[in-house]
Amino acid sequence: MKKVVAILVVALGFALNGNAQDKMMKDNVKTIALEQTPGEFTQKSVTVSEGTYVFEVSNNHVGKDVGLVLVPKGKDASKPENHIQTAYVTSVVKDGTVETSKATKLTKGEYVYFCPLNPTPQYTLSVQ
Repeated sequence: MKKVVAILVVALGFALNGNAQDKMMKDNVKTIALEQTPGEFTQKSVTVSEGTYVFEVSNNHVGKDVGLVLVPKGKDASKPENHIQTAYVTSVVKDGTVETSKATKLTKGEYVYFCPLNPTPQYTLSVQ
């Protein structure tokens, strides 16, 4: 019986530690808010520090669904294998709504972002 109790205490300790780590991870995630209007993002460039971010994309009456693609600068943006897939919004952004991406770790360098559904130019995201 003592063995069972000891195993349960250890398992509970790991579970609580995991929850604490998840909370710390969520607390360190910042948000990059991007707004789309017909044919463009209103933010023409963004500069942030290294870290983990969630992209929050709003559809300000574009009249169709929108999304987000993020690619390291210099890579061919037309090739999906170059896209940073965690930066995709988890569902298309319907007219007048907001959707978010998964947490995305950004390291120093330059990236480009754009929307292929509401064709926009490529804009620069700088990470310092």
